Amino acid sequence: MAHSAKLRLENLSMTFATPTGSFQALAPVNLDIATGKFVSLIGPSGCGKSTIFNIVAGLQIPSGGRVRIDGEDATGTIGRVGYMLQKDLLLPWRTVVDNIVLGMEIQGVPPREARDRALPYMKRYGLGGFENQYPSALSGGMRQRAALLRTLLLDNDVVLLDEPFGALDAQTKSQMQEWLLQIWADFGKTIIFVTHDVDESIYLSDEVCVMGTRPGRVIERMTVPLARPRPRSVVTHPDFIAMKQECMDLLNQQYAKPELAEAV
Repeated sequence: MAHSAKLRLENLSMTFATPTGSFQALAPVNLDIATGKFVSLIGPSGCGKSTIFNIVAGLQIPSGGRVRIDGEDATGTIGRVGYMLQKDLLLPWRTVVDNIVLGMEIQGVPPREARDRALPYMKRYGLGGFENQYPSALSGGMRQRAALLRTLLLDNDVVLLDEPFGALDAQTKSQMQEWLLQIWADFGKTIIFVTHDVDESIYLSDEVCVMGTRPGRVIERMTVPLARPRPRSVVTHPDFIAMKQECMDLLNQQYAKPELAEAV
């Protein structure tokens, strides 16, 4: 592909040393993600999703291959992407606004400037009036909003979201999905999203990458054939149902592996 890819994984692999020998956690992975796309990774536990995220974020050095952002080698470089885990990691002794601006402050943005930048977004995205509250006063969904705003305001073009809604109840999760799509459209970020929820991956994404394990690798990459914006009723659309079935078939083949069955 041309060098227009925002994020490119080139033959990315990871092998760990263990007491019983080497363990290949990630087979060579090649993946190009275009600017502004929303791409989900789904797969069984141990398929390398978190390893990919840690490598892209610069937290781990791969055994082989490179990470490129805008064509530049970003392997092992911290600070090139936003990275949000399932846990919101809000600091209980800082107010909501002070949590949201924390990343900007670490980047050297003066505190007043950081707050001035954050406050309009808090009002726009449902956190207005909670600026001076502490995280303990927020619901689970609102905590995730604050954590996501903190990540997005770092001004990184690429954002990694590792199961951000996995711990939320069904109704709150649905609301957060709608909120994420709105904020993604407004910010124009390139998002890579990890989830175990097949419906969520199809509903949110432009593309879905199904991963296999032993070793971790991408076994199928599918374009979501559904126009945006997508109403909730899209889950009954024949194309949605067909894609979900294809994803489930691929995942069931992975779960049916003898070594995975033994682990379960």
